Amino acid sequence: MRKIFRKLISIEEALEVLEHIKNLVKPEYELVDLTECYNRVLAEDVYSPIDVPPFDRAAMDGYAVKAEDTFGADESNPAILKVVGEVETGEEPKVRVERGEAVRISTGAMMPEGANAVVMVEYTNENENLEVYKAVAPGENVLFAGSDIMAGELLVRAKSKITTREAGLLAACGIGKVKVYKMPEVAIISTGNELCRWDEKLKPGKIYDINTATLSLAVIENGGKVVLNKVVEDKEEKLKNTILDATEKAKIVITSGGTSAGEGDLVYKILDEVGELLVHGIAIKPGKPAAFGIVNGKPVFALPGYPTSAFMIFELFVSPLLRYLSGMDDQKKDVIAKVGYRITSPYGRKELRPVCLVRGEKDYFAYPLTGNYSAMISKLAVADGFIEIEENAIFLEESEVKVKLFSTLKPADLVIIGSHCIGLDVLLRISKLKAKTINVGSMGGLIAIKRGEADIAGTHLLDESGEYNIPFIKKLGLKNAVLIKGYLREQGLIVKKGNPKKIKWFEDLLREDVRIVNRNPGSGTRILLDMHLKDIAKKEGINFEDLTKKIKGYEIEAKTHTSVAVAVLSGRADVGLGIKSVADIYGLDFIPVRDEEYDFVVRKDRLNKKEVMKFLNALNSEEFARELKKLGMKVWDKTGEIIEIT
Repeated sequence: MRKIFRKLISIEEALEVLEHIKNLVKPEYELVDLTECYNRVLAEDVYSPIDVPPFDRAAMDGYAVKAEDTFGADESNPAILKVVGEVETGEEPKVRVERGEAVRISTGAMMPEGANAVVMVEYTNENENLEVYKAVAPGENVLFAGSDIMAGELLVRAKSKITTREAGLLAACGIGKVKVYKMPEVAIISTGNELCRWDEKLKPGKIYDINTATLSLAVIENGGKVVLNKVVEDKEEKLKNTILDATEKAKIVITSGGTSAGEGDLVYKILDEVGELLVHGIAIKPGKPAAFGIVNGKPVFALPGYPTSAFMIFELFVSPLLRYLSGMDDQKKDVIAKVGYRITSPYGRKELRPVCLVRGEKDYFAYPLTGNYSAMISKLAVADGFIEIEENAIFLEESEVKVKLFSTLKPADLVIIGSHCIGLDVLLRISKLKAKTINVGSMGGLIAIKRGEADIAGTHLLDESGEYNIPFIKKLGLKNAVLIKGYLREQGLIVKKGNPKKIKWFEDLLREDVRIVNRNPGSGTRILLDMHLKDIAKKEGINFEDLTKKIKGYEIEAKTHTSVAVAVLSGRADVGLGIKSVADIYGLDFIPVRDEEYDFVVRKDRLNKKEVMKFLNALNSEEFARELKKLGMKVWDKTGEIIEIT
């Protein structure tokens, strides 16, 4: 195997290395008790050694008879039979049924010899003899041996995952232990002087370790078992000993961080020193500095430190190996989806772009994540999977793509795309709906409605005419949707308690000593801010773009009102435009600008959808009005009004 040292290779070449690694580690098997094999994967086909039921048994309480003795019986002319015994469940019959005879029998009891049917007790009357008021056919109310499962029948195929249903099936056939794929043992090591575990107090300059948690659960989800997880400082000897120790305890070792070619990045150097470095650098985004090696005959995957980068490399290279070893390699399915708009991609490197999936009327739509997603765990948390964009593609046009799922896709009751609001969070809590919410701004929500990707869009777009939302709906030609009036919330400038910078109005945003936090383009809040800034630019006789260059932090974008408040609270910004309710929650001061109308746009063909109706009922409920008041927002006399757009 050729050693590749600090040389970018393609994904295809890296996958070839993975095939080489697969030849070094093979699946192993073990016998596991039936009660301990949930979600384990069967290593072989399992056949039934017995019939189920193993004997003919009564399906009802009643009397075991020869069916022929009841022919013609009815209420006016009952068949008269002699009761010659009784059979309870769990016992072997000690009596035989002859012509003209019957035996009392309980549900589930073994049928006595000679009987071929059971008369339900409701259609009989027993005195000196048994009177039968309804005829039965041969086999009626009897479960015959093997009627459920026959001896030699295939019960569960190899590579099947054992759930409660399979366990019940195996138990019925007396199979108490099954041969399953052994869960590959994995060691996880996060490296970095800045890291501390989530159960420790955060000190200045430190950040919580994310990768140990995400990768541990990813290992379990892909059939593995974590036998070691550690956070290690960037000290060469300590890191080397930890990796060597991990190879003694685990079948696979995963590290994160320390893979770049910088002076302080040690992992790839250690792999080259104590083992064989197979790969260092893949022409891919994110995850370029990933490294693979072999130490003590065990594969070591050195992932980048950024959470999304680490997870994407895990999904592309480590997950297939774990699934191969645990028998789950044929259980992960891809989804075909449509990307509804053009996106850009860096030239020269294959890009793995995380996406959110939304089901339209007939197809799935993929929403690619934007921004610095490789470093942001919040981006990864909302993603369902990722797409591959080829290295020679600067743009990905509107097209069908294959989405590689991170885990099993769980459809939501409701898809809400648009502007973020904490009032919306309250509505979902009251309605008890499981919704997928994607915060892409008001305009993005309207476009999603037009394309059929969203059931509901939250929007608060202010037109220059002073009217909210309707002008934008008309401009987009949204004739397949209605506007449902929502509620009022107060927009204003959020500043620190006591307003230490003495900010009064939008002109203060141009001061040298003031730093702002902005909202994302397409959001109603961003439009409101830009309207005020355009007025200032007009008064001063300068270009709008030149004006925004003077504003410190104008390019820093927050995707929610809560993020704006937190930025001000933490000192990363002096001011941001947002809603009063989040300022109150975080104990910040608020300079009112105006009331705005936060409304909902719903596709006409979804108005009668059960979940949409539950959402609208919650919108019009007294409980929501009370909760809204607590948040400093208010319902108004138009709340719940449906407006047709013409």
